[in-house]
Amino acid sequence: MPDSSPSAIPSSTATGEPVLRVQGLGKRVALASGELVILDGIDFEIARGDSVAVVGASGSGKSTLLSLLAGLDVPSSGTVELDGTELSRLDEDGRARVRADKVGFVFQNFQLLPSLTALENVMLPLELRGDADARGPAEAELTRVGLGERLQHYPRQLSGGEQQRVALARAFVTRPSVLFADEPTGNLDTRTGQAVIDLLFAMNHDTGTTLVLVTHDDHLASRCRRVLRIDGGRLVA
Repeated sequence: MPDSSPSAIPSSTATGEPVLRVQGLGKRVALASGELVILDGIDFEIARGDSVAVVGASGSGKSTLLSLLAGLDVPSSGTVELDGTELSRLDEDGRARVRADKVGFVFQNFQLLPSLTALENVMLPLELRGDADARGPAEAELTRVGLGERLQHYPRQLSGGEQQRVALARAFVTRPSVLFADEPTGNLDTRTGQAVIDLLFAMNHDTGTTLVLVTHDDHLASRCRRVLRIDGGRLVA
């Protein structure tokens, strides 16, 4: 288990092989007042097993970039290659299959289904993928995040920190190639948020998953091995 102190930077498990390759990426939307450029000319690669923070002010294009990297949105120009697959060549069903096989998500607002228990929430991506055994891995992952006694609790019966732990278990249970975390502590108090981040980095280290963390917090970003800074839709650092 890695040092999980606030200043610890995870040791590299990156192989040098790119799991994400972005070339000439742009996103524009048409408004009544004219064209709005959200992202323009973004180029970078992320090695397998790396940890990368995407930082920038509110409205700089961070969340749009994450959506494009995960195939949740399509670019106006350029390409995103995720684990060898160019997402723009796929339709929505094809991109959904890639996400199910290769991507995990952790969101600021947890995104748990309120009508499902913690266990059922974590089992869901395995069931959607068609795995024969969803319960065993889901139970193991919830135990790993310290919720082995809360399997049958619904999200409304869990604290914010516990809900985010369920979200972490759900994100890692499929053993994704890439985990996207979008402001994962935004709805948590400082102490709870720190505990969740320590757990996120420990799980990332143990599994070797590539971590892409979107945050406005430079201190949190410093725990990643690399930082990509977006300003006005452009990559500036």
